[in-house]
Amino acid sequence: MDQLNVTAWVGRMERLVGGISELQAQQISATLDQGYNMPLRNGDPLPPLWHWCAFPPTAPMDELGRDGHPRTGEFLPPLRLERRMWAGGSLQFYAPLRVGERITRQSTVSRVQKKGDDMVFVTVDHVIRGEQGVAIEETQDIAYLPIPQDYAPPRKRPLPNAPVLREAYHMNETMLFRYSAVTFNAHRIHYDADYARTVERYPGLVVHGPLQATLLMQAATRHRGSVPCGFHFRGVHPLFAGKRMEVVATDDADGSMQLYTGQDGHQGMQATAIWQGTV
Repeated sequence: MDQLNVTAWVGRMERLVGGISELQAQQISATLDQGYNMPLRNGDPLPPLWHWCAFPPTAPMDELGRDGHPRTGEFLPPLRLERRMWAGGSLQFYAPLRVGERITRQSTVSRVQKKGDDMVFVTVDHVIRGEQGVAIEETQDIAYLPIPQDYAPPRKRPLPNAPVLREAYHMNETMLFRYSAVTFNAHRIHYDADYARTVERYPGLVVHGPLQATLLMQAATRHRGSVPCGFHFRGVHPLFAGKRMEVVATDDADGSMQLYTGQDGHQGMQATAIWQGTV
């Protein structure tokens, strides 16, 4: 597509209605191993970032691309770059969403930015409302790239040496499959090892970016005892199934927290959590 056609998608809007039932909440909890003593019931607050499970894509099978994503061309621009990734995002939290309530998401394509001939970033702004009004404002960055001939990973960045928090998760195939299921995400790099290796040229199944972000948020909330009011994250290196994934964090002087996922000592995702009163 030329630049004129690409930028024509800026301003497109989409409105979805969804929610998280008691059964879905139990499935998400089982997947993320939240360790609740009692299952979540209607009216209970949803843990932060669980709203990513509230709007599962409903494209029929014949409208999916070979990668498992719904084909673009309506809300998102129909770019010819075959690799699509959730590169990062930022969120502001105003009020909790709740199990069983009607949740709406108003989405707007706010920017389409070309970087050379082989990369495009699409930025989508979301406003998520519960029955009491606006609960979350979110910005999502989606990266589009060509599929390379060979796996060429980005530069590795070391994990912090002296974290205030360190947790470990075994990222096995079952974990990735379950997270794909609770989000209804059919992107094949997360559950189809043959596709991931032979088509998209990864060395193995890729750990979802939103799964990493959710585990970082879970760790930050548990460590500080309250939900942050702001959360920003971006992926810097793919992580793969079959290896232990670390979650580590450091405290900043202003009261915020820097968080990282990682494998083999290098970072996979970077995030910042901010609480009320952070200077």
